[in-house]
Amino acid sequence: MIRILDWLRVAPQFILPRHRLTAIVHRLARYRLNPVKNSFIRVFIAMFRVDMSLSEHRSPDDYEHFNAFFTRSIRKELRPLPGDADAICSPVDGTVSQSGLIDAGDIFQAKNRFYSLDKLLANDTELVPCFSNGCFMTLYLSPGDYHRVHMPCNGRLQCMTYVPGDLFAVNAHTVRVVKNLFTRNERVISLFDTDRGPMALIMIGAIFVGSMETVWEGVITPASRREMKTTDYPEKPFLQRGEEMGRFNMGSTVILLFPENTVQWQDDNPAGKRVIMGETIGRFIK
Repeated sequence: MIRILDWLRVAPQFILPRHRLTAIVHRLARYRLNPVKNSFIRVFIAMFRVDMSLSEHRSPDDYEHFNAFFTRSIRKELRPLPGDADAICSPVDGTVSQSGLIDAGDIFQAKNRFYSLDKLLANDTELVPCFSNGCFMTLYLSPGDYHRVHMPCNGRLQCMTYVPGDLFAVNAHTVRVVKNLFTRNERVISLFDTDRGPMALIMIGAIFVGSMETVWEGVITPASRREMKTTDYPEKPFLQRGEEMGRFNMGSTVILLFPENTVQWQDDNPAGKRVIMGETIGRFIK
């Protein structure tokens, strides 16, 4: 049963102009006047307890605007990759929202809530069968987290699909309340070919996520035209495990999809567990 407190926290989102507010935040996050920008960064660091010791640049003066701070890089030596070649590493610093098996095309969202794999993948008739009985992991990035997204395993990019949609928040309260949240929200689906078959990495937009981008395409959202678009990549660029593949502005969610009988998640990945980029979250089945 959904808690009353969750409903009270989420209810305002249904009446707020979510896209308009997100556009305003997108502009403010690129404001360059130092006194204003630096004050905003310091307040944000204090409010969300951002550990700046992880960052390559630690002073607000080092960032041209808030978005540069928000998508800041971290020291590579603090995120070592596993030595096991079959290990799948976390693509982000974040929290495990859910993980498990995809049951006949249904993915677990929260208690008594499931959503459709078909809708998540924008009803792609070629892609959906690849993951119908596979496995998934949903990872939530809070505002205070590191917001670059990295490869969980080696892969060759096949195609990318931008799917326009709503911009509900993706925090725990909203996940428990809003039906089909991840199929309603704007998202970017990147399909990779790995040594063990296909892998999909899906970046989910959210309110105040003023920008999603990938290293091969640049800024994807905000889109000039909010229409679904699939881009194929005949040259199939190769990205190594741990290599940056994209980034968010403000907190959001990443969903990983693997085919049936290819991946075994770690037993110690319960919902609510904190993970860091590069940490082993599963392994390819030999």
